[in-house]
Amino acid sequence: MNENIMKLTEENYEKEVLQTPAPIVIDFYADWCNPCKMMAPAFDEAAAEYGDRVRFAKINVDESKKLAIKSKVLSIPTLLFFKGGEQVDRVTGPLDAVQLKGRLDALLV
Repeated sequence: MNENIMKLTEENYEKEVLQTPAPIVIDFYADWCNPCKMMAPAFDEAAAEYGDRVRFAKINVDESKKLAIKSKVLSIPTLLFFKGGEQVDRVTGPLDAVQLKGRLDALLV
């Protein structure tokens, strides 16, 4: 995994997402998911470009089923965007680099 992308678990989710004012985007994915694999390079690229302004994280739905259920993730990939500990955006399905950057720019406004 890219060094600019943290792995979220049930143990660190609340502290890293809900109690942090910094903007964060979370990618709910699975290793077997082809659309997730297609989006991974765009997510990695965005993490490298925006990593000083936005935090990036991934949650493997197979390893953290409770978080997926709690976050109402019904299909993957799903991206959740948080600002000030509150979810402000959600996208289900793969995004290309341009679409992802547009969402990130909106998150930073």
